[in-house]
Amino acid sequence: MPGLQVNTALVLFGELGPDFVQRFPTAKCFASWLGLCPDNRITGGRVISVKTRDVKSRSAEALRLAAQALWQSKTYLGDCFRRWKARLGTPKAITAMAHKLARILWHLLKHREAYDPKVWAAAEENMRAKKLKRLHQNATALGYKLVTAT
Repeated sequence: MPGLQVNTALVLFGELGPDFVQRFPTAKCFASWLGLCPDNRITGGRVISVKTRDVKSRSAEALRLAAQALWQSKTYLGDCFRRWKARLGTPKAITAMAHKLARILWHLLKHREAYDPKVWAAAEENMRAKKLKRLHQNATALGYKLVTAT
């Protein structure tokens, strides 16, 4: 899985154990237990606070480090992280990507599957088409015309 190195995997399995998936019915429960979900404080229909809980978990910290490592990754997850970083800022993007990695990890271990990067192929192609369309629009707005390289 992109971002997860051997040391990160050792920390995760050392802290969580091999059968942690049975303790959490859904990936959302797992991410919430790690403290990677927003803790919405709502009273009287008004949102008072939307931030993550303070959880001292080595597993959450390892997932945050794995998310931060995706900054230079040339995969769909790396591209997703860079977009979130530009839109949300670095700290929130790291937490959001750690949340996504936790959900992916839970799913892989729950269904006993290997990570398959081909799952993201359709999303990567869609993102590539959006970037190309935006590039054409920007070039047209500046009075240029794009041609494909041979």
